[in-house]
Amino acid sequence: MKPLIVALDVDTDKEALALIKATRKHVDLYKVGPTLVLRYGPDIFKRIRKTGKKIFLDLKFHDIPNTMARSIKEAARNGIFSATVHTSAGANALETVAELSGRPQIWGVTVLTSLSGDDLTELGIERSATEQVERLGMLAKRCKIDGVVASVGETSLLRKGLGPHLTIVTPGIRLADNALGDQKRVATPADAKRAGANFIVVGRPILDAKDPGLMAEHIMRDWTR
Repeated sequence: MKPLIVALDVDTDKEALALIKATRKHVDLYKVGPTLVLRYGPDIFKRIRKTGKKIFLDLKFHDIPNTMARSIKEAARNGIFSATVHTSAGANALETVAELSGRPQIWGVTVLTSLSGDDLTELGIERSATEQVERLGMLAKRCKIDGVVASVGETSLLRKGLGPHLTIVTPGIRLADNALGDQKRVATPADAKRAGANFIVVGRPILDAKDPGLMAEHIMRDWTR
């Protein structure tokens, strides 16, 4: 599967399908978040699957174990390839969803790339972002979910701790000349590959490009250089 995941962070189904059409040569997996799900419900999944592409459902489930399990089961019924949960939901919740049969890939969010060390301190977490990511990554491994979501800055450390088999998904990806937006911990596609990432998630650099397909091509060139 191609490593580039395009985030369909748009308002309408027409925009989402146009992005898929423009970038499909370079992308197998597309991220769908709350906006499209709340506006269109499960129908948006059917429409994306008809294009022959797979869906990464990024709703970051974080709840009691039973509710998380029911959510993951529903994702499976909708043909979802992978779905995010918050690793901070705890071991019971992670183990519960990991044990479900016929489930999608489960990727545990560690520390959002929009958060800095100061943000964590404000939340009462005294560890650095790197320490918190490592702690949650090892929890994900112990609970036997399929992978984690973390910034490139923590990926190398995670890869050493998690071994070669767990999937690492890295958001906050930009080419060197792209704007940062509200991301605080960012890196290039080549940085992500060197660090040991399996997938990179790219949103605004592609969404805001005059030619999204060409931007996707540039990102993949950076990954492979």
